[in-house]
Amino acid sequence: MNRTLLVSPAQRGAYATIGDALAAATDDSVIAVAPGTYFEAIYLTNKRVRLVAAESGGSVTLDSARMPHPTVSCRDAALVIEGFTLRSGDAPVVTARGTHLSLTGCDLAAHFGPGVDVTGGRVELRKCTIAGAQYGIVMEDAPGTVEDCRITDVAEDGIIVRIGAAPVITASTIQGCGRRGVYVYQFGRPTIEGCEVTQTGDVGIAVAHQSSPTIRRCWIHDTQGSGLSFARGCAGSVEECRVENTGVPGMDIAEGATPTVIAARPDAPALKLGGGDTEPATGGDAEVVEALLAELDSMVGLTGVKGEVRGLIDEIQVNEWRRSAGLSVGGLSHHLIFAGAPGTGKTTVARLYGKLLAALGVLPKGAFKEVSRRDLVGQYLGHTAEKTSAAFEEARGGVLFIDEAYTLSRSMGSGGDFGQESIDTLVKLMEDHRHEIAVIAAGYTNEMDEFLSTNPGLASRFSKTIVFENYSPPELVLIVRRMCSEDDYVLGTQVEAALLLHFDTIERDANFGNAREARKLFEGVRKAQAQRLRVLGRRPSLDELRIIEKSDVDTVTGAG
Repeated sequence: MNRTLLVSPAQRGAYATIGDALAAATDDSVIAVAPGTYFEAIYLTNKRVRLVAAESGGSVTLDSARMPHPTVSCRDAALVIEGFTLRSGDAPVVTARGTHLSLTGCDLAAHFGPGVDVTGGRVELRKCTIAGAQYGIVMEDAPGTVEDCRITDVAEDGIIVRIGAAPVITASTIQGCGRRGVYVYQFGRPTIEGCEVTQTGDVGIAVAHQSSPTIRRCWIHDTQGSGLSFARGCAGSVEECRVENTGVPGMDIAEGATPTVIAARPDAPALKLGGGDTEPATGGDAEVVEALLAELDSMVGLTGVKGEVRGLIDEIQVNEWRRSAGLSVGGLSHHLIFAGAPGTGKTTVARLYGKLLAALGVLPKGAFKEVSRRDLVGQYLGHTAEKTSAAFEEARGGVLFIDEAYTLSRSMGSGGDFGQESIDTLVKLMEDHRHEIAVIAAGYTNEMDEFLSTNPGLASRFSKTIVFENYSPPELVLIVRRMCSEDDYVLGTQVEAALLLHFDTIERDANFGNAREARKLFEGVRKAQAQRLRVLGRRPSLDELRIIEKSDVDTVTGAG
């Protein structure tokens, strides 16, 4: 049986650091890490270990930025890391030598050095992001897979494949590299399929030193150098790729290079992303998706909201299928506006939406971070951008839910332009990281319209506004009935009729709380029942302890 070790500095009996747990681990141990930031560099040799978050949706950051060492070093080992944020300073984020390395849903960043540096062994990267490093991924003499990853803003080359390495790189984006997007040399033999390479300072994909890659159905565009280049002595193939808006020539094949070039169909769409025929994507965990949709359907009312969310999920699912088939996929933002009165289920639906995106494989994590104005707005110029960026970074990979977002606008609340500074910061971050997070801004319908007008680019960042209508009186009665059932209470004769009458006549002004009103009423009724039973002069029976009488409702509502 595999051993599980818990890392939690605050819990007695748990390991205080990840390094301590690794030292105690045996082969095939699972190290479950409590949410938080761990300022350490870890080392693994001659062991098979899996690192996971101890809590579903919990955020675990491993930060060695102040140390001269890689954040993760492993040799002659097998290491799996799932859903971690990894930060380094002037050293690589992850180095592996002779190791079977697997990273899933991880977010890597470095000031200098590679994001992932692998020699020998095998590497498997899935749904990872690498940003701000000197190089994105360096693979030497190693097979493996890089699937659905995003490499951005690296100083030099996005991916380096060398010394006979033969990975399969699919459905990934390499963007904003100082030099080449992908550099294949010294007998490299990668398969690069369904990838996007863009905004490079030099060639999009460069092949040198007797290398022979297979480059299939890729989109290479907006590069300062040629889209593709093959040096003398190189072979391989370029199949159905689109090369657009690059340096001249778009494809630079030197004399003595012999790649096979199969042109794209004249009617082929510009963007070809996906795993092609090599490893079809499954579109996420279908069973989990259906379970989450069933949970959504079980919510009281919200017929229109459920339809809107299902429509979004259907579109995302089909896009994933198209992506895996190598078909074009249009840009789809996951940012939403939830407009409506309080107590209409906006937070609950936002949580479900985030879990659905994670289950579909669109976002690497199901993390959910709820914030309000006080979490984003500082007290002096510059402090707000810092606070907003920190909250955004913590939510990356999941959902950032901004409650009462309209209070950030200039004309609302105190703090003057500091709220506007938060909005301006969010607009840039939402665009720069649109594939890595879902931002959901919530609030009253009219006020949210004002919020969207505060920055010229703000409205365009959100793909849709979903309106949450007030609950009807019968729906509020059903909500109270469910609250009773969950807490082992039973509604007596005429109680539902009394509740319906109350919700029919209650004033529904701008401050009406919907489900919060139902919760408030239920708490009051429960208290009224307790007071009634307390004066019986005897111990109540089981039935008496469970039943809510009409008189209990009348006590709270003032009826009868």
